Amino acid sequence: MATLYRATKEKRRYNRWVANETMEDFALRFTARRARRWSYARVANTAIGSISFLALEAIGGALTLTYGFDIAIMAIMLVGAFLFLTAFPISYYAARYSVDIDLLTRGAGFGYIGSTITSLIYATFTFIFFALEAAILALALEYCFGIPLVLGYLISALVVIPLVINGFSKISAFQAWTQPLWVVLHITPFIILAFVGYDFEGWSSFEGNVTQPESNAGKLIMLGAASGVIFSLIAQVGEQVDYLRFLPEPKTRADKRRWWTALIIAGPGWSVLGMLKMLAGSYLMTLAIAHGVSPAEATDPTRMYETVFSQTINSPLLVLLLTSTFVILSQLKINVTNAYAGSIAWSNFFSRLTHAHPGRVVWLVFNVGIAVMLMELGVFGALESTLALYSHVALAWIGALVADLVVNKPLGYSPPGIEFRRAHLYDINPVGIGAMATACVLSLLAYGGLFGQLPEAMSSFIALGSSFVLAPVIAWATQGRYYIARPVPNLHQTEQTCIVCEYTFDAEDMTNCPFHEGPICSLCCTLDSNCRDACKPHARLADTSRNFLHQVFPKPVAQALMSRMSRFILVTSLIGATFGGLLLSVRGFKYAENFDAILWVIFSMVLIVIGIVVWMYLLISESQHQARDEAEKQTERLLFEVRAHERTDLELQRAKEKAEAANLAKTRYMTGLSHELRTPLNSIYGFAQILENAPDLPTRRRNSITTIRRSSEHLAGLIEGLLDISRIEAGRLEISRDRINLRLFLQQVASIFDEAAREKGLTFSMTTSDHLPLWITFDEKRLRQIIINLLSNAIRYTEHGSVSLSINYRNEVAIIEVRDTGIGIAPEDRTRIWDPFERGRGALPSGSGLGLTITKLLVEILGGDIELESEVGGGSTFRIRLMLPSVPVDTQHASTAPMAETRNLSIRRVEGSRKTLLVVDDDLNHLALVDNFLSPLGFAVLTASNAEQALYMLDDIKPDLFILDIDLPGQDGWTLAAKLRKGAHRSTPIVMISGHAMDEQRRKPEVALSDAFLAKPYNLDDLLARMAQMLHLKLILDDATPPQTARVSALSDADRADLIALARNGMAKALTDRIAELAEEGSLRGPMLVRLNKMTSVFDLPGVVDVLEEARNATL
Repeated sequence: MATLYRATKEKRRYNRWVANETMEDFALRFTARRARRWSYARVANTAIGSISFLALEAIGGALTLTYGFDIAIMAIMLVGAFLFLTAFPISYYAARYSVDIDLLTRGAGFGYIGSTITSLIYATFTFIFFALEAAILALALEYCFGIPLVLGYLISALVVIPLVINGFSKISAFQAWTQPLWVVLHITPFIILAFVGYDFEGWSSFEGNVTQPESNAGKLIMLGAASGVIFSLIAQVGEQVDYLRFLPEPKTRADKRRWWTALIIAGPGWSVLGMLKMLAGSYLMTLAIAHGVSPAEATDPTRMYETVFSQTINSPLLVLLLTSTFVILSQLKINVTNAYAGSIAWSNFFSRLTHAHPGRVVWLVFNVGIAVMLMELGVFGALESTLALYSHVALAWIGALVADLVVNKPLGYSPPGIEFRRAHLYDINPVGIGAMATACVLSLLAYGGLFGQLPEAMSSFIALGSSFVLAPVIAWATQGRYYIARPVPNLHQTEQTCIVCEYTFDAEDMTNCPFHEGPICSLCCTLDSNCRDACKPHARLADTSRNFLHQVFPKPVAQALMSRMSRFILVTSLIGATFGGLLLSVRGFKYAENFDAILWVIFSMVLIVIGIVVWMYLLISESQHQARDEAEKQTERLLFEVRAHERTDLELQRAKEKAEAANLAKTRYMTGLSHELRTPLNSIYGFAQILENAPDLPTRRRNSITTIRRSSEHLAGLIEGLLDISRIEAGRLEISRDRINLRLFLQQVASIFDEAAREKGLTFSMTTSDHLPLWITFDEKRLRQIIINLLSNAIRYTEHGSVSLSINYRNEVAIIEVRDTGIGIAPEDRTRIWDPFERGRGALPSGSGLGLTITKLLVEILGGDIELESEVGGGSTFRIRLMLPSVPVDTQHASTAPMAETRNLSIRRVEGSRKTLLVVDDDLNHLALVDNFLSPLGFAVLTASNAEQALYMLDDIKPDLFILDIDLPGQDGWTLAAKLRKGAHRSTPIVMISGHAMDEQRRKPEVALSDAFLAKPYNLDDLLARMAQMLHLKLILDDATPPQTARVSALSDADRADLIALARNGMAKALTDRIAELAEEGSLRGPMLVRLNKMTSVFDLPGVVDVLEEARNATL
């Protein structure tokens, strides 16, 4: 099958470049197994290296300075516990399924586009903390080396970029080389304090700048306010899992222990180290103040550690060197992680919205640039208010995410794994988005003081708790139907090749793309803007929104809300409300002491938004430009293919004309060959019937005549089968609509096989439905052909047991079943048996090999279907479904047409007046056949060899019936019939006979000239039955039973030994004569006689010996 849409060379080149750019760190995608080549300790060390940031000490010191020792310590311990509990499931699922925090969020309740919101939240976290840590580093550079802050900000930011460009490999190497020195420098101050002595009393008695309340409610308010600042660190787990996804899969029990150890230490374990660092910052802040450092500078980590080093080191230069080395190393270690995580977050954010990816390095620079701008605008001075506001949004995100992992998945509302691929996700999942949005609104309203002073202080807990509760509630309400948009394919291969970029990836990173018609990697799927989610159109945001509106509102209201004007009003209102709220917030702070700082913060926020919008505009424009180029390439390709198809069509037309000419020649050849075969075969078949019914024929000769008749029937069936296949292949098989008395039709068809079944010792039965209609309209000949083929096949391949025919009828559909207990059909033969001249294994060579082929073709042409159920040794069942329209009762006024009887009738005489027949045929053998058959029955048979002779004879005679052959010399049979109808024989019955294959298919006006049509070779009894109906004659049948011998005895041992000896000596004729003599005597009869006659007819003499010896052994 031709591919509907193929990636152009330009698109493939671009996607390969993106894949190469992300190969080192596998941004935007599943972390490949080949990328997880580092040890558990190396990965854990890299993740732990990010906990070096001194903002923890700054936060601990700032909280203690503001709220005092008691509140600060309680907040640190309480929030630390929450951080550990939320980080554990996130770390486990990220490491277990090798995905970063963004991919994890996609599959855990937020959807493909919905997780872009969390990507923005996460990116915001990275550049805020990057700015915070870089500001600490810049302050240290200023304090230690006198470098101006403006230049220090720039240096502290730019130095990180080269370390992050190459992704995890370089970062892990950097963390591994710097970790020992950092640990020594970090522990040294506390070892120094151990010698100098810890002032725990001064630390524990520090009361802070805020007046300590006496009431428990007041303390709770302060605890909530302090906790809000620490809760801003909750997104740090995202940076941890960005490294934990590189943990290799454990293969042994020891590997599992190392895997779990690395996971706990580097995942939730960060919160334990973070609490210790915040406690250290709290203590060092009080120590710095005790040694004369001003409170404004005491929260600076540089001054904290300088104070400690100066306790025992008298050299100011050495103190400055140790402090600066420690601070610079600590901030570089964390900002490497912040920059790396930010580049991944921005990559995920923009790639999904714009379907373009300029490279992770671009977003690395973009993230660092935002941080530099924030530092230049003094974000470090507004640390507490900035982090407290941000924490509400981050808490709502993490709360919904954790709830999905620990509640929804065990309850079965969320799929057990993590599905992150675009092709299988809804754009928006209301579970995560709804829970997060509602929690943000509630917590921010509480933070704004709408619910009172206590909820204002506890707004961070409200954000986390409400999102954690709402996520399972929404999942229950939606029954989890917005997680998976289409079934996930079961890809068993270890790796697969992407049809777009042609790179090989793990099966978890691949899926089937109906648009490109092949496997596609998750990155190429993300970047594709042409498919428009062809694999899941119902899961797009627009479709989901439209369905939601139609479910909630009446149809007119829903359509109005989805109109262009409604969308314009909505978007304009949102933008206007945003700017209005921004202006109102500015107006509210106009009397604040730090009004200028607030304006700078607002300006920086607006500048960040502008930067994001501009980037989106540029990338969307680039994506649209690429899409246009792609469309032009595809158009050129399609035009080329159209021209190629036109040339191909012309060649095919020529080939078709040649094939039709060859087919027409074949049809003419088959028609001529059919006539040449049918004409002599008709004589053989007819005289065999006459001889078989002769009463004076010896029994031993009767078997030979019967063999001739059956062979003629077999050859006639073979010719008819070949012609049927030829007609079907040529598309010239015409279907008639006959009115059929269904019950009579079935009885007559079944009667054909009663005797055949009895001869083989089989039980034959027919069952019909109680709702079987009396009359139907269908092609009578084809329906009879189908049933006869199946019943003949069943009896032919069944030696013992039964054959049954059943017909069920319901709603104009008939189910016809032919069941047997024969040899069955092996599974490997069930396809082959429908081919021409094919038989199942172990089949006897008695059939033509065309029956099932013709049956299948006829059933399909007639609009039905055929099924096969078979068991080797247990029999087969052929089941056919056909539409058989019933005829209403009031239209059943037509007389029932006679049915052809395939058995030879024993007709003694014809009762009625003597009838004169005129038979016209140029075949003298056929004329003799008709004369020999009909004259003894009392008919006056006159013959003519051509039409002119027949017309001449009509001057002297007046026949009662004409039998005309169509293929006559000179005038053909149709011309003669037309002349007869125009003369004195308008109502005289005419029977047309032909040996040509296609004469029976005629639908021309001359068909109405005849009263009956018979194709050579025909059954003489059928001819006689039709004549009797047309001439109103009564056929007197010979009801006398075949003569039986007076003596019936079993086959004696001597006779059996005689037969065995003849068979072993190869004396076939003597064996046949002896079997006939024993049959006349009555010693051989029933199934034994039938089997012996069949075996001798095909010279199966060893089979005769086996049958006789089996019978002898059975009597012993």
